[in-house]
Amino acid sequence: MSDTASPTPAIVIYTTAICPYCVAAKNFLKSKGQSWSEVRIDLDPAAREKMVARTKRTSVPQIFIGDTHVGGYDDMMALHRAGGLEPLLGGGA
Repeated sequence: MSDTASPTPAIVIYTTAICPYCVAAKNFLKSKGQSWSEVRIDLDPAAREKMVARTKRTSVPQIFIGDTHVGGYDDMMALHRAGGLEPLLGGGA
């Protein structure tokens, strides 16, 4: 990879096992050819505390693209419809 290409930002999704919106978010990102790190807050109470501290929210999914908190599934889809998701996925602000 050359120095001029902007690296694609890491995607982190905070999820639980029984969350249909988490599944929907992951399916949508998969359809966009994206990969992500999944943080299961139902298995890790410390991760749940970190998520709440970072987002001020208790619901899942909570989606981060790089340092940008996108929000939940509905937030991500609204950003997509507004044309703001693809630049974020591509490394732009």
